[in-house]
Formats: sequence, C-alpha cells, structure tokens
Amino acid sequence: YREGRLLHKKLDKIREKLAAVIHASPEEIIFTSGGTEADNWVLLNAARTSSCKGRHIITSSIEHHAILHTCGFLEKQGFEVTYLPVTRNGIIDCDMLNDAIRPDTILISIMYANNEIGTLQPVHKIGQIAQKNSIPFHTDAVQAYGHLPIQVDDDSIDFLSVSAHKFGGPKGVGFLYANKELTLTPLLYGGAQEAGRRAGTENVAGIIGMGTASDISTAHQKEHTLLQQTLRDHLMNRILSEIPMTRLNGSRQERLPGNINVSFAGIDSATLIAMLEAKDIYVSGGSACSSSDPSPSHVLKAIGLSDEMALSAVRITIGHENTPEEIEETFRQIKDCVHELRSLA
Repeated sequence: YREGRLLHKKLDKIREKLAAVIHASPEEIIFTSGGTEADNWVLLNAARTSSCKGRHIITSSIEHHAILHTCGFLEKQGFEVTYLPVTRNGIIDCDMLNDAIRPDTILISIMYANNEIGTLQPVHKIGQIAQKNSIPFHTDAVQAYGHLPIQVDDDSIDFLSVSAHKFGGPKGVGFLYANKELTLTPLLYGGAQEAGRRAGTENVAGIIGMGTASDISTAHQKEHTLLQQTLRDHLMNRILSEIPMTRLNGSRQERLPGNINVSFAGIDSATLIAMLEAKDIYVSGGSACSSSDPSPSHVLKAIGLSDEMALSAVRITIGHENTPEEIEETFRQIKDCVHELRSLA
C-alpha cells in the first residue's frame, strides 16, 4: 500500500546516504540491530562460506566481546583463531599480522578504534595486507563512524560494523557494510527483507533515527572532532601533569577524539566513579557492555597493566556539546576525589 511504499523509499534514501559516507554502494548496506549482530554475522558467515578453503581466523587481543566470544564459539567448532598481541599503546604490529597469515586463513577482523582506550588501528595498512593475500577484511567501526572519516574503498575493507547509538542515534539499530563482490549468507531466515539477506520486519523508527543522527554527525564532523580533541588534550594534559601517579592508557596521538583512559595508582575506580557520579560527573571503568563485570579489563591487561592498575582505570568520554568550563570542573573534581581517596589509604 502507498504508506508502506513511501516508508521503503525513505529507507532506501537513508541507505544511499549511509553508503555515501563510507564510499560504498547502497546495495552493500544492510540494516541490523547494531554492532553485535553485525560482528557475529561476519564471523559466522566466514565459517559457513569459507570452511572449504580453511578454518583459520585472525583477530586482535583487544577486540569487543562480540568478536572475542564469537571466536571462542568457533574455536569449539574446530576453527583456529590467532589473537594478535598489541603494543603498550594498544596497536597491532602489521609485521606480526603478515606473519600470522596462513594458506587456510579465511578472515581478518581488526577493530577500527577501541571502545575502552580509544586506540586507532592502522586500518589502511591492514586492508592492504588482507587484499594482497586475498583474505576478506572486517573491521568493527562502531566507535569510529560519525567521528572519523571512513573510506571502505581506499582502505580495502570488505565488511564493516556500525551501531547508531555511538553517534547520537537510537539504541538497537545499526548497519553492516558488506562488499557486494563477496558472499554473505543470512544470519536470520524468514522473510525477504533487506534483499533476502536479513529476515524480520525492519526497525523503521530506529533506521530513520540513525539516518538523522548520521546526517548531523557527518555534516559537522570536522568541527566536532577538532573541538573534542582540544578539550580532550587539555583535560588529559592536566590530569597527567597535575595528579601524581597517573598513567595514560592507549596512544596519545592515535586515539578517538573524545576518549581519555587513565589509571590512578592506588585508587579503586569503582569508588572514584561513584564519588564523581554524586557530583553529576559521569565516567566509566571500561566498556559499557561489561560494566557489571568486576574483573580487570581484557583490553587493559593486553596492554600490560597489572590487575591493580587495570582496576584503577577510568574512561572519560568528551562530546562536542561539552564546554571548556565543564572540562575545568571535571578536572577539579577528579583531582579532589583522587586526593581524598589517597589520603584515606
């Protein structure tokens, strides 16, 4: 009926815009429920469609659990997974990636930007290595889309995961970019939605919200990024220079514009987070998806932190709507809270 056709035209227009942002074709954009679904889909698709070639997958030790837990599942099914280590700054060594490739490698999955420490991976170089060896390359770009320029063609990316709520859209919706030259079998079976690739009624309201958020975030990306970087660097430099026994986790330069992750030696991050929350300052101890897990972050352990330092880490996210005054107040409160906690120890 007419209203339904109009909605589908609207969804197609959003698909076109999302594709243009990452230099893809509209038919390569598939709407999903978010990054976790997309990550699972790519790994399970590789296992189903490429097992005749091989059963070896390469990823990194600091991936999101949507990747790591799916890899763990595949290992139980007889697949082999190489987990590349990272440097102290959380970056993979591309020479080690090259050395890890085998004749039976069927997928390389390395995230674009880390959700905890904000580290950016050398995606362009990884894509070149994957392309040279004729291996599909997937990147989880949940943290990057809307904040950094992404070009799947220039970076030789074959699959890319995106989640709307990370760039101001609604939760529970995202998309998967899938190179039209590669096979992608359905994860869900049923109706013929998404050109028969993903069954189930489309989340129309969510997709429209995602499209609007994408328009806003990409239209102002350069100015937002510059503002976030300026505020981030100011707060980061003050914390590191004026609060003793602190450690920056991740790279100073190669990191997301609004991310700071710092450990305060001798401090329990959960206590510090609660104290700051009481002052209407909201930070986290790591991944939002693992906030109920009291164990040290696997990302922080992978970059060489002790359990004590990992459990003293706080992640601060700065948005483009934050002001210099808010940054100053945040620093003051963090400094006071850390001093108070250390004086009680």
